[in-house]
Amino acid sequence: MEEKAERPESDEKRNILEAALFVSGRAMSADELAGIAGVASIGYVKKALDLMVESSKSDGRALCILKIGDKYIMSVKDPYGKIVSTLAGQPDISKGALKILAYISKNEPIAQSSIVKAFGSTTYLYVKELTDGDFVKAYRDGRSKRLETTQKFKEYFNLTGGGAT
Repeated sequence: MEEKAERPESDEKRNILEAALFVSGRAMSADELAGIAGVASIGYVKKALDLMVESSKSDGRALCILKIGDKYIMSVKDPYGKIVSTLAGQPDISKGALKILAYISKNEPIAQSSIVKAFGSTTYLYVKELTDGDFVKAYRDGRSKRLETTQKFKEYFNLTGGGAT
């Protein structure tokens, strides 16, 4: 009888975790999700999330929960993502910055000066857009900067290898 009394609360907590991932639209840590759900045990939250990841792989629904590093994100499974992609909002990255980002991701780490040679001086504006958006990190390397993609880039473009099926 006591198990039945605990189950609705645990279902409620899992529903809160799922709702938080859905609404946020970004990867979230177990610590962050535990705070939202009002759960003191991070272990409980990690276990619940890991179970949700596994069950979402084969539940026949269009949505899934993925684990990316130490964070969790809700995503749309293929082929549904391709079908509904036109409903997504405007991109966070301009078309020019996206070209630069693709070039960086293919050649990273890469000197900013090499990108300027390939794309011209507008590169500086696009690199600023990408670093401000936390898609690229820049660090000094002599007289130039070295650029490489960030974890946010991987999460945003779902490039973690654990992808949805």
